[in-house]
Amino acid sequence: MAKTIMHRPGSFLRIPLADGSFGYGRVLEPPHDAFYEYRTKSPDSDLDRIASKSILFKVAIRHSDLSPWEIIGWREIEEPLAQPIVQFKQDVGNFRRCKIFDTVGNVRNAEPQECIGLERLAVWEQPNVEERLLDTFMGRPNDTVEHLKVRLQ
Repeated sequence: MAKTIMHRPGSFLRIPLADGSFGYGRVLEPPHDAFYEYRTKSPDSDLDRIASKSILFKVAIRHSDLSPWEIIGWREIEEPLAQPIVQFKQDVGNFRRCKIFDTVGNVRNAEPQECIGLERLAVWEQPNVEERLLDTFMGRPNDTVEHLKVRLQ
């Protein structure tokens, strides 16, 4: 039952971070979630305030039934968040072979340079997202993000 609620598009998530602060996210079309540029020292449940913040990133995520992420509310997904998510794939054997695709089925071949700034196709685990959020808020590079960047040579 909890899993169905967890994956309901439009649900707001409050995410406890390792330093005791909180980050915030939103369930999109599973398996994707969006994460807000918003961090608090104490829990916030003001959906208007959270939804007014910009989005840091959108990634596919594997939700756990034992998740510490708390659902704090729900509302219909706004138009900007409903846009297709664009990602890339890169051939491991030949880095020059890349594809750019989106969540509605569009796909095309691409040069590696065209993939700069896009998320690599990957399914993130919750602890990795928590680490990425905290690293972003602290202004530090994130090891997983660095590892997943497009290879140019």
